[in-house]
This record gives sequence, C-alpha cells and structure tokens, in this order.
Amino acid sequence: MKRVITTKATATMMAVALMTTVSCSSNGEQAQQAQAPAIATQTVAYSAIDLSQAYPATIKGKTDIEIRPQVSGFITQVLVDEGQRVHKGQTLFVLDQVQYQAAVDQATASVNAAETTLKSAQLTADQKQALFDKNIISEYENQLAKNDLANAKSNLATAKAALTSARKNLAYTVVTAPSAGVIGTIPFREGSLASPSMAQALTTVSDNSQVYAYFSLTERDILNMTENGTKSLEEQIAQMPAVQLQLSDGSIFPVEGKVATVSGVIGAGTGAATVRALFDNPNGMLRSGSTGQIIIPMHEENAIVIPQKATFELQDRKFVYVVGDSNKLVSTPITISKVNDGKIYVVTSGLEAGNVIAIEGVGNKLRPDMVIVPVDAAAQAAQAGEQGAQQAPQE
Repeated sequence: MKRVITTKATATMMAVALMTTVSCSSNGEQAQQAQAPAIATQTVAYSAIDLSQAYPATIKGKTDIEIRPQVSGFITQVLVDEGQRVHKGQTLFVLDQVQYQAAVDQATASVNAAETTLKSAQLTADQKQALFDKNIISEYENQLAKNDLANAKSNLATAKAALTSARKNLAYTVVTAPSAGVIGTIPFREGSLASPSMAQALTTVSDNSQVYAYFSLTERDILNMTENGTKSLEEQIAQMPAVQLQLSDGSIFPVEGKVATVSGVIGAGTGAATVRALFDNPNGMLRSGSTGQIIIPMHEENAIVIPQKATFELQDRKFVYVVGDSNKLVSTPITISKVNDGKIYVVTSGLEAGNVIAIEGVGNKLRPDMVIVPVDAAAQAAQAGEQGAQQAPQE
C-alpha cells in the first residue's frame, strides 16, 4: 500500500514539473518576442530599372594634325595665333625663301640651257641623217649624232625634274593648313629655325567639328555585352543607346554621342579594349585634350533591386539579412551587378521574389538568428503619406 502511494506521488510531482517547464518556456518565448525590435523590411520583387555606368574618357578632335616643315629654314612670318580657327589651305607660317628662290632660278637656267643644247643636237642629228641617206657619211658618224640627241633629251628631262623639285621646295616654305580646324600651341616664332627633323611640331590643327571620346571596356564588360560571345560585338555596338558626356565640371554636354568602334585588341597590361564614341561639336566647345566621363544608360527588365543600406560586407562578399521562420534573421550571401547609382544594388543571385529582407540597422544593430518584428517599409511609407494628405486640408 505504501508503494502505491509513493508511485502516485511521484507521478503527480513529474506532471507539476512538466507543466512548470512548459509554462516557463512559453513565457520565455513571449518575453523574447516582446523584447524583439521593430525593424523596417522590404519584400523582394522583380521590377524594371534604368541605370547608367560612367567611364573616364579623353577627348580628341576628329583630326589632330601636327604641322611640320618639309624644308629647313628660319621662320620669317607667323600668320596665325593660338586658338584661331583656320580653313583648309590657309597660310600658317612662312620660312626664309631666299635660298629656295635661288635654287628655282638656277634650275630654270639649267632647263633653258638644256633646251638650247637639245635644239642644237636635233639640228646636227637631222643633218647627219640627210648625209647618211646620201651615203656621204658612215653609219657610225650618224649614230653618234643620234646618241648626242638622246643625251640632250635626257639632260633636259633631268633639268626639268630639278626645276620641279626646286619649285616644290620653294612652295614648302609657305606652310598651309591641311584641313579646317583650330590652331593649337605655337612654340616657335619669327626667327626660330625650323626643320623636318625637329622633335616638336610647329603647331597642331585640330578639326573639332566632331570629336572622339576614348574610353575603355574591360574584358568582362565585352563578354557581358556579347552575352559570352553568343552575339557579335558589331551587332551589339549598333544596338547600343546614345551615350552622354559628363564634362570635368560635372555638367552634361548637350549633344548625345554614339559608340562607333571597339578596338580588336585587349591590352595585355590593362586587360581592357579601347572604345571610341563620336560626338558632334557644333559650337566648338569641346577641344582636344579635354577629359570627362562617358555615361552609358542601361535598362534591365525583371531585376531584383535592393537598397545598398540593406547589405553588409564580409570577406569581400555581400550579405543581407533575410527574415526567416519565427522572424529570425538569416545571413544570406548575394552577388550584385557592378552597375549601380550609389543608392541601390541590382542582385544577380542569392535572393528570390517574395523574400523579406531587413533594410534597417544592418551592420551595427542586427545579427544572425536575431528575432525581430518586421515592419513593411513600403506600407509604412504609404500610410504616412495618407495621413499627411488627410491632415493637409485640416491645416
């Protein structure tokens, strides 16, 4: 009888202990949930987005022609100034012409002498031929006369060639613009010695009615553009949208440009290919040597976009906190597109539509497995907007 009583007492005590344990556990969870902070969250969804990517660029005129003398001589006249717009064929510099004019005069005299000699040789040859026809002179003597005539013709041709060269050298003393454009720096003035072998050009004529903006695309950029080689680069370039040029002061050049070419070689040292965009420059605002940034617009459909503040970095990887079961935070790695505007990221993997992520306190307040009270940031903002709209008429 005592043994039965003892057994019943033990069972009663175990039941009481179990109920106490369950009650404590339930109270602990309630306390934990009561202490959980309210954190703003965002539900991940697909959306269309317009972004842009900027690349450092160098501006060059459509043609930048270095003006170099083709003959040596002292500069006697500088007929243009730096920054002046010139037309094709306009005289820029004049070199000392004395020696070249003397060479022309000498070559002209040589031509005249050669022509006189040719006339004499022609008369002699005609006379010898007539005597030979009458068998008065030998064939040998007649042939000598013909040889003298041929030699006189050759001498005349040489003299004329020398005259042409002398006249060309004289013409080279007048340095003209090979195309329309704008004059660059003029390092040499009157009295300076100019020669074809000089290291520095007399000046540069830049045709900047149109300008080229040169920038670089990495090998990865090109692979992305061609979808890993499944599409031709030429086709993708033709389909690229118009690009903009951001100037060094931050302003946007008012005329849009078009990407024209991508070099066929990727630099061994840079791992990038040179790209050229063409811009019309009607007012001549852009000059060779200017710098800026090429802005390429990008449109993407069905993109997952999250705020940058919703991410944190660990060992060069990006993470977000996904709200899991029981509102516990799960640290989740993601990959992102390198294209961003400084405020958002486009997620390429790691998240799916419908995931809920924390967008507040990331990096300093939150931690893995932490329990939170999710607050839909979009709904909260919409509610605040409605309240503000309702209060506005009353005020």
